[in-house]
Formats: sequence, C-alpha cells, structure tokens
Amino acid sequence: MEQSKAIERITEILDESKIGVLSTAQNNEPNARYMWFYNDGLTLYAKTNDQSPKYDELGDNPRAHVLLGFHDSPSHAFVEVYGDVERINDKETIDWVWEEADAEFFDSKDNPHLKVLKITPTDIKIMNDDKYEEVKLSL
Repeated sequence: MEQSKAIERITEILDESKIGVLSTAQNNEPNARYMWFYNDGLTLYAKTNDQSPKYDELGDNPRAHVLLGFHDSPSHAFVEVYGDVERINDKETIDWVWEEADAEFFDSKDNPHLKVLKITPTDIKIMNDDKYEEVKLSL
C-alpha cells in the first residue's frame, strides 16, 4: 500500500472524527479520557485547562496515545496515534483552535487557563479497514 494513500485515508478519518480518547501515563499507570480533537493534516490539537491532571501528566511524560474514529464511519475504521505532546500557550494557536472548536468548557479564548495540546504523531495505525489493516506509518 502506498504511503500517500494511507496518509489520505488517515487524514479522512481525522477530518471526520472529532471526539476521541487521549491516553497518558501517571506513575506508570495509564490514564484515559475523552476529548475533542482538531487536526491540521496529521497533527492533532486539543483544548485543555492548565490546572487539569492531564496537563501535569504531559509535563512529566510528553508521550500520548490517541484513538479517533470508529463510530464516525460505516466500517468502524479508526486510527491509533502515538505521539509527542507539546503544551502550547501561544495566541495564534489558541485563536485557531478556538475558531475550529466546540464551545464547551471555556467561556472565552482569553481564559488564562486555556491551553492547547499539540500532538505530533510518531506512529499511526489504521484499524478496522481491510485495505489498510497492515499499515503502520512511522513518521
């Protein structure tokens, strides 16, 4: 399978799916939660509160696993994204996510606790899609 076709399929799933599961680790224990995600190509973004446990967890261990898709497609295709996470505080990124985002959790983009998580994929797998089941992209 061509890498460019796999990237197209991954991007399609990311474009269609906005609610997924972000998994982090704290004290060698997994911790997962549902979140809203926004993508720019293969890079994922999510709003967060800098007073949340996940914000601290990602400061200690900036690696994460994200599941997106499944319920948003007839085949139940989804992606597993393994990535490095940056905690972003710049106005340009916050403005972009705010424009893309749902209105949940924050009343204003000027809320001092609003931060953005940027997840840069290191590996992505497409699951539940016969054409791409064996594809794992290492980026």
